[in-house]
Amino acid sequence: MKKLYFAIIMFLGANVHAQQKQDTVITINEVVINENGFNTPISKQNRNVYVIDKAMIAKLPGRTIQELLQYANGVDLRQRGPFGGQADVSIDGGSFEQTVVLLNGTKIIDGQTAHNMLNLPIPVEAIERIEVVRGPAARIYGINSLTGAINIITKRPTKSGILVDAHGGSNFEKDTESTGKTFYSGGIQIGAAISKEKNQHALFGSHDKSNGYRFNTQFENTKFLYQGNIQINDSNEIIALLGYTKNEFGANGFYAAPGDKNSTESVQTTLASIQSRHNLSNRWTLLPRLSYRYNFDDYRYFGNVNPNAGVSKHSTNSLAAEVTSSYKLNNGELGFGSEIRSEDINSSNIGQHRRENFGFYTQYRTNLLKNLNVNAGAYLNYNSSYKWQVYPGIDASYAVTDYLKLTGNIGTSQRIPSFTDLYLNQRPGNIGNPDVQPENAFQSELGLKLTRNNLTFNSSFFYRKIDKFIDYTKTIATDPWEANNIGSMTTRGINLRSNYSLSVNDNAKFNFNLAYSYLNSRFTNMEQGLATKYQLSSLKHQVTNTVDFKYKNFSVLLATRYNQRIVGSPYWINDFRISESINKFTIYMDAQNIFDSKYYEIGAIPLPSRWLSLGVKFVSL
Repeated sequence: MKKLYFAIIMFLGANVHAQQKQDTVITINEVVINENGFNTPISKQNRNVYVIDKAMIAKLPGRTIQELLQYANGVDLRQRGPFGGQADVSIDGGSFEQTVVLLNGTKIIDGQTAHNMLNLPIPVEAIERIEVVRGPAARIYGINSLTGAINIITKRPTKSGILVDAHGGSNFEKDTESTGKTFYSGGIQIGAAISKEKNQHALFGSHDKSNGYRFNTQFENTKFLYQGNIQINDSNEIIALLGYTKNEFGANGFYAAPGDKNSTESVQTTLASIQSRHNLSNRWTLLPRLSYRYNFDDYRYFGNVNPNAGVSKHSTNSLAAEVTSSYKLNNGELGFGSEIRSEDINSSNIGQHRRENFGFYTQYRTNLLKNLNVNAGAYLNYNSSYKWQVYPGIDASYAVTDYLKLTGNIGTSQRIPSFTDLYLNQRPGNIGNPDVQPENAFQSELGLKLTRNNLTFNSSFFYRKIDKFIDYTKTIATDPWEANNIGSMTTRGINLRSNYSLSVNDNAKFNFNLAYSYLNSRFTNMEQGLATKYQLSSLKHQVTNTVDFKYKNFSVLLATRYNQRIVGSPYWINDFRISESINKFTIYMDAQNIFDSKYYEIGAIPLPSRWLSLGVKFVSL
């Protein structure tokens, strides 16, 4: 049946977005990607950029950033807990430490561990779009963007109003191992906005709660977000953001199965940023930014059974200042800037540590020929622990016709070890290694972009080599896992994605999306007989597909995901959302994992069976 279903979808359309525009039309209100001062419409991009826009976000059967990223082509979202619980994210076969996450261009770098990277105070209703930049992005975003970057852009209010979104769901199974109660989930998102001519303010809050889907997988998640935009005049604007989230969950099997059956974890994150844009002249634009991130992680191995034993507490601070600028020349555009970042940790089993990072970048883009656009630059980085490094890169595109474009890029990048990699002491489980060195990567990519009428198609082939790959290893089964540089990882990959829109009449429209990724990774220069923790966990085959139909105010979307890793069994996951809008109200129903597949994304942690949810939303924003 699954083969037949896949064949039908393949027949219906060649599909998933090169992803367009602010309102899904490529020539009107087109999404503009900001790359360290360069504002580039996505149709003019030389890089492999994938966008989940607000129209798609409204259709997808997900209420958290983690759930939305499940449907992003080339993105490996590996959940330990569902519905916004702990999850690792990576791009194109890299590790979860090799992707940088940004919020409105502000880097979210967690010095402790990237396990907490997606612990963000962003309700889905506050998201305008999610940009996925694939390939080495150090020239644009600096350190840790080894395999790519994910930039989450929040909405700017266009009118005053309120939003209320409430939902509840269940798999209708009972917790036979503990309480005997039926598993459930429920939550509410509330938002309010004031939009005036010279200033706009938005406040969002959400609370989600569940007793889990198996023993000790319950969670409670609270988020608050404020965003303010102030236009001083036509040339000067200030944007401020403040957010807080607290995520508490049962961590059964998350890190040390089977002994951690009763484990619990609480992660609290505070984010604050203020940035501004200044058009100093018709040619010169300046964008300064100041940001702060605080994260507190409280992990209890024995949970409530013995809450004072096996406790790990980590608090991290990250303070960053950045200035980016662009200057338009007669024959091109010059971008330049610098950033400084200070991060520290105070941990019960990592200790107290501090380090500083300084970055300087410049890039230049121009049309060498009428149809040939080139963007070249370099990022110069100094880290207090690893000294000076430089990361050059170049990307280019050639417009064969108005509809067909060839693209290519070559770049380098680096990932600095986390404090966990260096100093963790959790014997007999995991230990760090202060001698671990940064990872370095080289990547090249060739691609094709086709945009014609209602069809968009993107294809690309890339080659990447990561030297000094960091993994947790051991040679004797009874030894702890220790962080080490284990050799070189070479990956060759193919990525195909397309979107096709079909209008039946003025009121009815189909939208077909389909994408496929293939990765072939191998290790060289690695010690024989070495057991590794993450080496063989990346995807080999990935298919993502959505088919949606809209008739007036009624819509239905069917989403399909297929994942096959280097090791482990492949799995299909099928979800859908049905919704009907009546004036300012929308009623929706979500069904996730509708064929009740048994699957695992990390280790031996089973993820939820079939789950049904109902929700109602009121929007006057």
